[in-house]
Amino acid sequence: MYAAPGDTVMTGSMRAFIDRLDPPERSLVIVNRSAPDAARRLLDDLFDTQPVAIDELDRLGEETESDVVALVEDGEIIERSTVDELLSTILLVNSDLYKTGSRGLEDVELPAVLAGLTDVPFRLRGYPESNKEKLLLITVSRVIERRAAEAGSGTLRSSFQYLSRLDDEAGTRTVYETVGRTGTDVHVYGVDDWDPPTQLPVTVHGGTSEEYRRSWFVVFRPDDADAAERPETMDEAGTTDSGHAALVALEDERNVWDGFWTYRPTVVAEIDDYLQRAL
Repeated sequence: MYAAPGDTVMTGSMRAFIDRLDPPERSLVIVNRSAPDAARRLLDDLFDTQPVAIDELDRLGEETESDVVALVEDGEIIERSTVDELLSTILLVNSDLYKTGSRGLEDVELPAVLAGLTDVPFRLRGYPESNKEKLLLITVSRVIERRAAEAGSGTLRSSFQYLSRLDDEAGTRTVYETVGRTGTDVHVYGVDDWDPPTQLPVTVHGGTSEEYRRSWFVVFRPDDADAAERPETMDEAGTTDSGHAALVALEDERNVWDGFWTYRPTVVAEIDDYLQRAL
């Protein structure tokens, strides 16, 4: 999954967190598909460049519902979602819904089989190379932002490459106004090409280094007291539900992103410490 917290690792850059991954082998299986081939193609396109294989399985003679997508690790199903859930949240969704604010923060959800892909490295392409791959990053980002808003405390750190995105994308600006007003301490990072109004409840960090220009991160670290009060249950994927969440991605080449997302408290804390120290 990830190198042990005690292992020696040079966190002198965001890249170190990606290179440190020891990813699990997970795959997706579509069980008893009755959905049209077009739905299968959309799913294939979403994972076209990912280390996640997609197979199909017909379980004839068994009482198994149709059009279920299972996330499998070591031969065991660890999460499942329906094809319809994937279609309505990712596969048939346009990123403009988030940019314009047509899909509010309270409506953002990530199907269980996608949420279960934590600590799996991804390589995603933006438009026009792909219409869907980058949308996965946008959705994961919104899920983390929703978590920060619902907590109403803790710290959220997010990068935008260029701060003017907060001005250009009404939906994104509304999200950060909402999160900042809940009591969560919000920090935004990017090239300083826009002067946010003083009423925007965020702390601005402007810079021109490569990590300001080419990183995409959304990191939520709850207050220690709040995290301690949460029941820290472990799921099959080894994830603890303590409230911690982080997405880290780097633009490796023009419009191509490498990264991962995680809910592991120790990893999230390390990323947050690095951002606080380095940017």
